[in-house]
Amino acid sequence: MTQLNLAVIIKLEPDFSEGSVSYNPDGTLNRAETKSTLGPHSAVAAKAAFYAKVRYGARIAVTTMGPPMGEMALQQAQQTCDAEELHLYSDRIFAGADTLATAEVLRAGIQKLEDKADIVFSGHRASDGETGQTGPQTAWKLGYTFFGNVIDYHVDVQTRTITIKRIVSLQGFYDVVEEVQAPLPVFIAIDPSYKATFNTVSERLAYEKYQKEAKIRADNYKQYLKVFNVQQLGVDQTLVGLPGSPTIVYKVERIPKGKANRKAEVLDGSNPEHIRKAVSKIKEALSAMVIK
Repeated sequence: MTQLNLAVIIKLEPDFSEGSVSYNPDGTLNRAETKSTLGPHSAVAAKAAFYAKVRYGARIAVTTMGPPMGEMALQQAQQTCDAEELHLYSDRIFAGADTLATAEVLRAGIQKLEDKADIVFSGHRASDGETGQTGPQTAWKLGYTFFGNVIDYHVDVQTRTITIKRIVSLQGFYDVVEEVQAPLPVFIAIDPSYKATFNTVSERLAYEKYQKEAKIRADNYKQYLKVFNVQQLGVDQTLVGLPGSPTIVYKVERIPKGKANRKAEVLDGSNPEHIRKAVSKIKEALSAMVIK
């Protein structure tokens, strides 16, 4: 069987669930004091790549642009998809990049993978940007056919073709599923609703095997990690970082912290009065429900 080579673009993002987002005086995000994690959409992209590992025995590389702590996201993604190669593109010159400048770095990095990528995966968007532009722009720079909102895919490794199902809008309907076939290479932005299914015994056994392998690799992720600076990537410095970013940010607003609307009360299960109180609350909640 011909080898199938994949690349996954991921991003280290602020963990907004922690409620401890820190800002600089100018309103920009203080990443040094904000807990970060693998972005949720990046995690979906890693899971989509893992499907090809289980189904086709694909070789996977995970790439990201960011500061040295971006290693954390690469390790988390490796534990998800069992990647054999990790790339971190890290240089102070890359700071302040918009989506177009980021795409230029990712383009150069993907072209430095050990094997040419047949499929490049990205998430739908990043939670700290919400533009959804980096994936399509990277595809354009690579010269790959781009497909967005992908919910399912299958590859014919022998004919080097891929069949994709994606969500599109059509005449006012926003949940139309379109099926497309295309030759490799392609770039896929995975829809957040994507879920991989493994139906056969052999697929489930392969799933277990590669999951165990992924944990071992992630525990020793530095063995698979390559770090590139601007010189090693060989990119034009006028096309990356602030010099390569035509986007002008007019205003940055803080994300308001959500107000708690629930109250917690600890009850003692050995106290009859507390039990009666709990039962009373349950009855009250059930009586407010409309059951059809």
